[in-house]
Amino acid sequence: MLNSIVQKYNVPGPRYTSYPTVPYWDEHSFSLELWKETLKKSFDESNLSEGISLYIHLPFCESLCTFCGCHKRITKRHEMEEPYIEAVLKEWDLYCELLKDKPVIKEIHLGGGTPTFFSPEHLIQLIQGVLAKADIAAEYEFSFEGHPNNTTYQHLQVLYDLGFRRVSYGVQDYNEKVQKAIHRIQPFEHVERVTTWAREIGYTSISHDLVFGLPFQNLDDVLYTIEQTNHLMPDRIALYSYAHVPWIKGNGQRGFKDADVPKDEMKRQCYEEGKLKLLEQGYFEIGMDHFALAKDKMYQSFHAGVLHRNFMGYTASKTQVMIGLGVSSISDSWYSFAQNEKALEDYYARLENNEIPVVKGHVLNEEDLKIRRHILNLMCTFKTSWKNSDLYFNEIAQVIEKLKEMEKDGLLLLGEDQITITEKGKPFIRNICMAFDLRLNRKMPNTRIFSMTI
Repeated sequence: MLNSIVQKYNVPGPRYTSYPTVPYWDEHSFSLELWKETLKKSFDESNLSEGISLYIHLPFCESLCTFCGCHKRITKRHEMEEPYIEAVLKEWDLYCELLKDKPVIKEIHLGGGTPTFFSPEHLIQLIQGVLAKADIAAEYEFSFEGHPNNTTYQHLQVLYDLGFRRVSYGVQDYNEKVQKAIHRIQPFEHVERVTTWAREIGYTSISHDLVFGLPFQNLDDVLYTIEQTNHLMPDRIALYSYAHVPWIKGNGQRGFKDADVPKDEMKRQCYEEGKLKLLEQGYFEIGMDHFALAKDKMYQSFHAGVLHRNFMGYTASKTQVMIGLGVSSISDSWYSFAQNEKALEDYYARLENNEIPVVKGHVLNEEDLKIRRHILNLMCTFKTSWKNSDLYFNEIAQVIEKLKEMEKDGLLLLGEDQITITEKGKPFIRNICMAFDLRLNRKMPNTRIFSMTI
């Protein structure tokens, strides 16, 4: 029965780090001026009450990992670090001039690329430059992504001294054949070393990112990787589904055949049995693909019903404003989204002209805002309701029809004006969100733009 349901619902679909999803942004009605207006409005509404989040994209990597879907620049030229730091700080200056009042920073996340490509000295320059023009919220969280092969003790100490308390390490898989296929040779000893260092220094939340569905990976590989991970007991674990989208990512995902990638029931089994191992070890399932120990903020946030999701993934608290700095970064004012130039040269050129380097975006209408809240509710709490008028929308009857089929399959419980996702339905959360995705349902794509949901 499970196999037939996997086959039934294993269709292309979004991961819902936003609504509308990027392919459905209305770029024609968007402008930089509209982005600035909505940002200032949202900032004025929320800066003093909850602060803002900063996502800083550090795009450089010394080698290409073929599983990765992030925007990056492959180079070993470390002289590129300083000009990039200066450009990001100039972008931040432009935002600070626009916002007038001093920002209160609640979250900073350094993503990539490889943030630890940058020297500790340049990371000090970056963070000190950002904080020089801002206040820090009382309950703040600074986090970064560390590559186990090049994260040094000095990286960890310097960032800790700057206020960082959470680090996420990309592990993926410990099988050497899989590592060769994804071009990420990374022995367990490297991960053990940087995890131990982080604990010694005083980091309060250490996360490991694992991936299932990788080329040549089988169930034994996934279970072995989780077994090794359990020896280190990170505070959080992300067990991501590999998104095989070679038509988007080009040659990076063409180093192996489609037949080498596990699919359907086999892939789902990797997740389900991996999840059982994590639950046995004392982790709790949080939202989609995430697990945490009870002492971690993510579990506490989920338990309290305040978990949030944005372009950074799941976060333990919500901010209405998230500003993305750096090439390809996406910002969110709640009322609109804006993405920076993706090419490094274009990003630099816009800043040379003293322009905020936004290249495209979307302004949310009233319907978008309602659907966004439903999808956030489902992704973060496994339930949503349209009982109150502020979450009711005209096409709810059509959505309910789609949900009835899923209810028959045991994926959710459908009430008079609410739904609750069942334990059986959690692996299909993306499909359930798709029922609410009005923009997708009105105009289904005629080309492949999303990864498979299972």
